[in-house]
Amino acid sequence: MVMDTIQIRLGHGLVERIDDLVETKLYGSRSEVIRDSVRRLVLDKMAGIISDKKNSVKEVKNIRGKLSKDIKNFKDLEKINNLA
Repeated sequence: MVMDTIQIRLGHGLVERIDDLVETKLYGSRSEVIRDSVRRLVLDKMAGIISDKKNSVKEVKNIRGKLSKDIKNFKDLEKINNLA
């Protein structure tokens, strides 16, 4: 999968905490920490729009799968938002 590269600026304390997660082998790299964090943020924001009339567990699993495989840009996020 081809990924876009972005540049972000983070405070020293936050970078230290990210490095702690990598050093404890919870994540393999800083990039993995940040990707997982962004996925969780997007999923959290989407949780409020998922209908409770359907099988929400199945929907959340579907969304998680899409987040981990299909997001290459913000247009992909818009497509995923239409799943709910």
